[in-house]
Amino acid sequence: MLFNSFHFVVFFAVVFLLVAILRHRVTARNAVLLIASYYFYGCWDWRFLGLIFISTIVDYICGLLLDVKRVDPNHNIDRHRRDSFVLVVSLITNLGILGFFKYYDFFVVSATDLLNSLGFHAHASTLNIILPVGISFYTFQTLSYTIDLYRGRIETERSLLNFALYVAFFPQLVAGPIERAKNLLPQIRTPRPMTWPAFYSGFYLIGWGLFKKVVLADNVAAVVDHVFVMESPSFATTLIGVYSFAVQIYCDFSGYTDIARGAARILGFDLMLNFNLPYFALNPSDFWSRWHISLSSWLRDYLYIPLGGNRQGLARTYFNLMATMVLGGLWHGAAWTFIIWGVYHGILLCAHRMIRPFIQNRVGPTSRPGITIWYAVRLLAFFHLTCLGWLFFRAQSVTQIQSMLGSILSNSGWLTPDMSPAMMLTAAVCCGLLAIVQLVQYVSGDLNVIFRFPVPVRAFIYALAAIGFVVFGNFAGEPFIYFQF
Repeated sequence: MLFNSFHFVVFFAVVFLLVAILRHRVTARNAVLLIASYYFYGCWDWRFLGLIFISTIVDYICGLLLDVKRVDPNHNIDRHRRDSFVLVVSLITNLGILGFFKYYDFFVVSATDLLNSLGFHAHASTLNIILPVGISFYTFQTLSYTIDLYRGRIETERSLLNFALYVAFFPQLVAGPIERAKNLLPQIRTPRPMTWPAFYSGFYLIGWGLFKKVVLADNVAAVVDHVFVMESPSFATTLIGVYSFAVQIYCDFSGYTDIARGAARILGFDLMLNFNLPYFALNPSDFWSRWHISLSSWLRDYLYIPLGGNRQGLARTYFNLMATMVLGGLWHGAAWTFIIWGVYHGILLCAHRMIRPFIQNRVGPTSRPGITIWYAVRLLAFFHLTCLGWLFFRAQSVTQIQSMLGSILSNSGWLTPDMSPAMMLTAAVCCGLLAIVQLVQYVSGDLNVIFRFPVPVRAFIYALAAIGFVVFGNFAGEPFIYFQF
């Protein structure tokens, strides 16, 4: 079931009415939301519900076992070993399911290719496994619960109903944000007020998210697809394709997140902010504090810091950064292009850490125009570094990466884009519209700056958006990009 479908409109209307009626009866409300969440996910493929059941039951039991140490006064080394064993069971179960369904074929084919390149005669026996939608998201969500329990940072959820809803809450089940138990479980346990301000802001988030998806992302997708199926696009064509993809992936993914947060808010729940103007980042560290925040913070807290973070010398810090970003790239998909993308961002983070002391100690411009120009240079420079990364991310193969990089470096055909004027106009309008909106948000320091506008101005903007939605919206029900991850 897609957010951008009539099916979801009917589904959500029914769920909203039931939750509104039962909002003070927590158990009944949660039962309705859990059934709705399973139905929502089952619409993709009911067989995949079994994987959610396994993750839910295993981590629920692990949570109960990990809670014993809090009531046992004789907690000792043996108990610690048992807790470690329980955590390992959770890790093996969740990562085992994720690894099998997402990476089995990739690693088998890669190993076979390596053996053949070394002169051995190997044959790949792939299973052609269908990737369960959203598996990477809910796997990380359940893992964070058991890890936080093991660290003693949260309390065990003893209600199976509440925990199952935490795992499967439908607004953020398929593509995040990846919620932490300390944020979502307390909201599940208590009655949630359904207020008019929450309904209004939630409806706005849904509307803005849908606009980004069906008007901006789905229209500019035609330009991106046109460029990335070409064998040797020109310099200008490659640039237009990469810029367009930067708009597409942001509007597509942040659009999903906005809809998820808006739907949850209408139902009385607050999900975390997942995007905060990432294209205004000045460096790689700043970028990852703005882009896919729930994943980047997860990787920081459960991978980078446990590896040692920056506490064990420069060499180990660089290794930890590279390992974290490579695994972050692999999280996105079983392909070498994603690994290259992760390596690229790891290099950016390491390079920034190397040069940061020199930048901080450098005396920069002191006049207001000089400060503004220097700021703009840094912003534009890192934006283009980000776009270069998107080329790796979107490319269908390593060969295509080489071809498109070659066209950029050769600078051939920089005034002759291989696309129709209509496509170029589409790319310009979509990029320009997003840039204007985000510039206003950035200058005001408020993602919801529209609420500051007078009612007539707000109404005029809503009317224009509605016209654009009806006239230019793609209502074919295109899936969101991050569903494949």
